[in-house]
Amino acid sequence: MDFEPREPALPSARGPISEAITEYLRSTGPPPDDKALFGADPLGDDPQLALYMCYELHYRGFADVDADREWDPDLLRVRAALEQPFLGLLRDAAHTHKRADEAVDELLVEPVDGNGVSHFLQHEGELWQLREYAAQRSLYHLKEADPHAWVLPRLWGRAKAGMAAVEFDEFGGGRADRVHARLFADLMADLDLDPSYGHYLDATGAEALAVVNMMSLFGLHRALRGALVGHFAAVEITSSPGSRRLAQAMRRTGAGPAAVHFYDEHVEADAVHEQIVRREVVAGLLEEEPHLDGDVAFGVDATAYLEDRLAERLLDAWRAGESSLRIPV
Repeated sequence: MDFEPREPALPSARGPISEAITEYLRSTGPPPDDKALFGADPLGDDPQLALYMCYELHYRGFADVDADREWDPDLLRVRAALEQPFLGLLRDAAHTHKRADEAVDELLVEPVDGNGVSHFLQHEGELWQLREYAAQRSLYHLKEADPHAWVLPRLWGRAKAGMAAVEFDEFGGGRADRVHARLFADLMADLDLDPSYGHYLDATGAEALAVVNMMSLFGLHRALRGALVGHFAAVEITSSPGSRRLAQAMRRTGAGPAAVHFYDEHVEADAVHEQIVRREVVAGLLEEEPHLDGDVAFGVDATAYLEDRLAERLLDAWRAGESSLRIPV
């Protein structure tokens, strides 16, 4: 297995919206009609896959799809039509906090009776469940930190410097073998999974797609820079304790040294990142742009909302002895 930067194949469609986009990208169909979006569940498989394909054109794209399609006006129109109900749903569903300090302070408190995915995997998870978790997460971790890089030109001062410092670590600190996406590919190989970029797109459910799509949505829109910073804070603050539990799960199940190393690396690195994100990125942003306070809180809450949905899908399936994937590995 390798980790070559190849463009992934177009995925199989999951409904009329993603089918129209697939055919258009293959040049075998007309431009998608955004009228087909009316009445579709914004969090459903078809709209989420369609949105993922539109966003992926800004990353590595797809095999045999012209790179110029990234700025195709018809696809941008459809993307906007997909984004509006997705963002609207998130704003309606994720409004626990009005202030960034309240949202961030709550992230610092570890629940006494934790019942999340990392707790389950730490104590009772089996190797097949760890493999499924890695496959679900691979759509992000093989592009780890990429969506967050888009916010850099939209920040300045302390916020930009702090964000750049964290991103430098995420991208290996100047060493290709320590790039976190590379480390995750090594983890996948240890788990006997295919580490090719985008390989498990067809297998991944809408809940995991929504988490990745949220990052791209926040990253690609300057107007959502506060939400992106809130999301980033949520990820970095909760990563270290969660990674510690996942490292223990990997050790307990004999997953392999590279699988353990990925999470060990995040225990140490993200404990430092948490301090930088809170004290420099979030505080620096709100010092310069205090009107983004509510947006930062929204980014934290939207992340929790979508992560909770993904956790529910995983745990419900696993506790029933079933696969959480659309196509079991």
